[in-house]
Amino acid sequence: MSTDPREELVEHLPSLRAFAMSLCRNSAQADDLVQDTIVKAWTNMDKFKVGTNLRAWLFTILRNTFYSARRRSGREVADVDGVFSANLATKPDHDGRLAMKDFEKAFATLPDEQREALLLVGASGFSYEEAADMCGCAVGTIKSRANRGRAKLSELLSIGEDDAMELTDQSTMAVMSAANMKSM
Repeated sequence: MSTDPREELVEHLPSLRAFAMSLCRNSAQADDLVQDTIVKAWTNMDKFKVGTNLRAWLFTILRNTFYSARRRSGREVADVDGVFSANLATKPDHDGRLAMKDFEKAFATLPDEQREALLLVGASGFSYEEAADMCGCAVGTIKSRANRGRAKLSELLSIGEDDAMELTDQSTMAVMSAANMKSM
């Protein structure tokens, strides 16, 4: 038995490929999966403990790689012909920068408690309960602060209930989101 586990990798290729085929049921995908596994194993060989089961370690890497790719593919849309991407458009950046400056000015005028609530619940994505725990107050207090802050921002920015959000900054849209207002 050699002291360098890298020398043993080739011995495990047939069993890795068989395991990959059982997961993928497609020889090209199985080959890609085995290749990804070997690359990950090679680059992370310093994490392998010599004397432990190399085959089990490789199988774990292969399995984790397979399921990670599977989860990722569930969030992706196949666009082999470019039909979807051809219809995408982006808004010019300068509009977003101008709107962001207005938002920053308006946001700075809010009381500290309202800014804090909006940052925690809207921009940072914490639940009202989590925000209340962080601030050491009741959930209703956080909801009230966030609601008053959103209302004041809407007033300062002249945004009505039926107006479309023209802000391109994701944090700004999260803070001002009508869905966030209604979830209270």
